[in-house]
Amino acid sequence: MSPLPSPALDSEARPIDASERLALLDTLRGFALCGVFVSNVALWFSGRIFMPRAQIEAAMASASALDTAAVHGVQQLVVGKFITIFSFLFGLGFSVQMLRAEARGAAIAPLYMRRLCVMLLLGCVHLLALWYGDILTTYATLGFALLLFRKRADKTLLVWAALLILVVPMAINGLTRFLPLLMGGGAESVAAATKAAMERSTQMRAQVLEAITGGTYLEVVRINARYYFGEFLKPLLPVLFALLGRFLLGFMAGRRRLFHDAPQHLSFFRKLLGWGLLAGVLTSGIGFLLQYLMRQKLIAPQAPWLMFMHPVRQLNELGLAAFYVSSLVLLFQRPAWQRLLLVLAPVGRMALTNYLGQTVASLLLFYGFGLGLIGKVGPAATLGLTLAIFCAQVAFSHWWLARFRFGPAEWVWRSLTYGKAQPMRLPAAPVSVPVVAA
Repeated sequence: MSPLPSPALDSEARPIDASERLALLDTLRGFALCGVFVSNVALWFSGRIFMPRAQIEAAMASASALDTAAVHGVQQLVVGKFITIFSFLFGLGFSVQMLRAEARGAAIAPLYMRRLCVMLLLGCVHLLALWYGDILTTYATLGFALLLFRKRADKTLLVWAALLILVVPMAINGLTRFLPLLMGGGAESVAAATKAAMERSTQMRAQVLEAITGGTYLEVVRINARYYFGEFLKPLLPVLFALLGRFLLGFMAGRRRLFHDAPQHLSFFRKLLGWGLLAGVLTSGIGFLLQYLMRQKLIAPQAPWLMFMHPVRQLNELGLAAFYVSSLVLLFQRPAWQRLLLVLAPVGRMALTNYLGQTVASLLLFYGFGLGLIGKVGPAATLGLTLAIFCAQVAFSHWWLARFRFGPAEWVWRSLTYGKAQPMRLPAAPVSVPVVAA
């Protein structure tokens, strides 16, 4: 690890220099961004999330073995797992910023809050002008809460993380489901209200699918806003608490320098590898069993007791995410694997630019005002297109960072945060002049 700047040498707040970056974290961030992209395309940009259940079931009944494997592989191995890693790394990034601020003898809150405000602004533009599924606004909003935990003990952070991930979302879902009954609403009236809400949601999804399949850009922007404020925000509260819990886990890992000094913590990562895999396999087995029982009509999909399965799903996502991260950390200690994995580091350094670029590419590829591929390509072809775009981003990130200090979006973010334009181009390499003996 490169040494942190000492207060005597560097007391002014500034963007982190490339020489101070931790290549392992950039690699993990690039890896996570790939999985998030695959998940977003498979569920959202492809339009699958808005299709009626009957249409999806009919498509799966006649799907090829390759398409079936792509659907189940993405669902079981990708969805929820990579956004967990990305959220973890966001919290870890906060700890890195805090360590740098402490090394300069500066307060972290003012600069960190400016960063979050700019991130929120960029997220609002992304959300309203491009895609309702924006994560920047969510991360920026929750990021302020991290300041409340920066002086808490590790044990306190761990307890809060467990409560926020496993307990609080389940309690919120329970209150949402049972509070109308406890407040005197009859079972029939509650059932009628639930049915009406489901019908409105189905109608809204149909309108979104129609707009993104054949609408103009302005029509898509309008339906995006309607869907975001009308439907997307409703179930978001439990998700926010779970995300904050993941932030805390990352913050604690960063503060303990688990990744900064990874060679000194290999025994921890080996244990995490085993326990994460065990948790992922066991909880996946429970999920498969429940899905089988639902297909056999032995369990109703709306059964009230299924809300208690929330911790199982969370443990599945956390377990497999821990397995992926531990695997990469351990492989990173081997020179051959490290050279291979470092291919992802530039993508991680330009995570914001690449995340926004993924949205633009997906809209142009799948939506009606672009190539209009929604419903025209199968899951396997969709996965292949997604990975091809990501490979292009890898190549572009290498090319760009060989010439510039930051990605384009990162430069905007840093310049607005520090209140002045940051130097963008890398300094030209000095030309060595041969010395000719007289």
